[in-house]
Amino acid sequence: MDKKSQSVAIFNQKEIRRHWDSKKELWYFSIIDVVAILTDSTIPKRYWTDLKKKLKIEGSQVYEKIVQLKFKAVDGKKYATDCFSTEDMFRLVQSIPSPRAEPFKLWLAQVGYQRIEEIADPELTINRALKTYLQKGYSKNWINQRLKSIEIRKTLTDEWEQRGVKVGLEFAILTNEITKAWAGLNVKQYKNLKNLKKESLRDNMTNLELVLNMLAETATTEISKKRKPKGFKPSKIIAKQGGSIAGNARKEIERQTGKKVISKQNAKKLLNG
Repeated sequence: MDKKSQSVAIFNQKEIRRHWDSKKELWYFSIIDVVAILTDSTIPKRYWTDLKKKLKIEGSQVYEKIVQLKFKAVDGKKYATDCFSTEDMFRLVQSIPSPRAEPFKLWLAQVGYQRIEEIADPELTINRALKTYLQKGYSKNWINQRLKSIEIRKTLTDEWEQRGVKVGLEFAILTNEITKAWAGLNVKQYKNLKNLKKESLRDNMTNLELVLNMLAETATTEISKKRKPKGFKPSKIIAKQGGSIAGNARKEIERQTGKKVISKQNAKKLLNG
């Protein structure tokens, strides 16, 4: 499953994991996440298990529409998760007595429509990201850097795909190599330093960290375009080289300023600081 197609949607400040199927042009939502929001159940898995049995016994057509997709859990590992498309999720909501049912259905319809709009006009994706970051309290300067970093990342992953690198694990390994080379920490160590779990590392970087990360990814892209590696192994070597360029820049900045570039600050501290 294409990692880029997975994301998190927010309803009443709670997260719902989702997957975009580009072939069918459908959103699939994690049923457990929705059940947890609508029921306030402390054990949403048990609630869904009981409801699923009930639907099966009743011969409900919606039971046959369950799709299993692998989503990342709180522990960082991926697990098979029951999911419904937007249409089938509407049907499920009818089976769950909740005062949040109607507001949730309106939200669900809006989310589905937004994705169709974004396919027709990709600029809307950028505008919505900008609005979301502003609402969270990020500075305009930081947001400009972050949006640029998204563009640079997309250019790099397109280059990797063109060179035969596989989306998913191989992308993650190459990203880890770039991060180690420029930051001196792998992604897990970096997130631990900032006290992060499933949050985006880039959303918790300072301006300078973002700039150096962009330099590392840009350098990797340019070297790859020049050398045209075939597959994962030679691309891994280039990832280290691209990251090292930014790593040298980081060390020089630290030497000139006497301050560490890699910060323990996360978004909470950045926004409240």
